[in-house]
Amino acid sequence: MKITKMLLTPNKYSRPQIPLETVTKVAVHYTGNGSTAQNNRDYFENLKDTHYTYVSSHYIVGLNGEIIQCIPEDEWSYCTNQANGYSISIETCHPDKTGKFTEASESALVELAADICKRHGLDPMKDVIRHYDVTGKQCPLWYVTHPEDWTRFKERVAAVLKPEAYAVRIGHFSKREDAEETSKCISALGFYNAIREDSGKYVVDVFSFSAKSRAEALAALLKQNLYSYVLPF
Repeated sequence: MKITKMLLTPNKYSRPQIPLETVTKVAVHYTGNGSTAQNNRDYFENLKDTHYTYVSSHYIVGLNGEIIQCIPEDEWSYCTNQANGYSISIETCHPDKTGKFTEASESALVELAADICKRHGLDPMKDVIRHYDVTGKQCPLWYVTHPEDWTRFKERVAAVLKPEAYAVRIGHFSKREDAEETSKCISALGFYNAIREDSGKYVVDVFSFSAKSRAEALAALLKQNLYSYVLPF
């Protein structure tokens, strides 16, 4: 995971330098504008001159999985309303109005959230929250309108922190393009996945599950149309 530090200039509109003494939550947001991580960071920075509003975030995850840090973790960001005093905020870019993150964005978000949870001793299943959980705002939109994907996201974060996790592994393709076609089909079903090379072949791993039973349930569903099996991830 590569994080590019581009800390905001201290100012009362986007980096007030209020000490964040205790971190008990990681708050996930979506940008709501379809723009890039750099553009969103620059918007926060320019608030020192425009004085337009009070807003910022600790991190921004871009469309290609790039991560920009805007504010140190021991300072407040203006992002999650009444949770600003105890949470680290992550804004995530998205390509269209559905608010659904790209696979690259979500994978980076998983890794970043897991890293924050590990360093602050947090439980992803209860301590990773949506902006929606604090204020009722439809943010991050896709995870509000698709709560099952929100649960799966938190399970992916939890799986990163566990010594053993499970994935549904599909196929054993000689050609990458065959794996890519399968990946597209799985994505169309609403499941995040990644293509990996294994001993010169290509496989499609769907998620990572902390509970083997959850992986087995998904494998059973996919087995109706695709060859799949469950392996330690």
